[in-house]
Amino acid sequence: MSTAVDLAHLLPTSEVVLRLGAATIFGAAVGFDREIHAKPAGLRTQALVSLGAATITLVTSELALLATSYDADAVSRAIQGVVTGIGFLGGGVILRDQTGLQVQGLTTAATIWISAALGLACGAGLWRLAFIPFVLAMAALWLLHPVEEAIRRRQAARQAAGK
Repeated sequence: MSTAVDLAHLLPTSEVVLRLGAATIFGAAVGFDREIHAKPAGLRTQALVSLGAATITLVTSELALLATSYDADAVSRAIQGVVTGIGFLGGGVILRDQTGLQVQGLTTAATIWISAALGLACGAGLWRLAFIPFVLAMAALWLLHPVEEAIRRRQAARQAAGK
């Protein structure tokens, strides 16, 4: 079995660029929301999380193809590793306020998680499973933010009236 034959199984460079580029753009778009709201883990962080997840997916897939058989278990283990690692990264942005009563950073942690998932989907070339969650994530970030703010204002007004 020669290396030239094995390399023929690899994705074309244009497909690799497309997958990594899409992952970076999707992650950056999610990060843009965090950036405009002055939250941690903004534009660059989310882009890098998504790009990293896509890269890990592609590396694992390409190595499996070089072995002349696609090892779905290897890809699954790589995805599990990404999900576990992202949990630690996301946990780093979750903080309690000074009173210890409120937790902050949960949405940012969730955006890190979705950026990684988008990167995994892009890395695997699963465009439908990248685009639909991307649209839904952006809708949740942009459309639900004003609703969340209105609820908070209403709660604050109720608390102020009750005191």
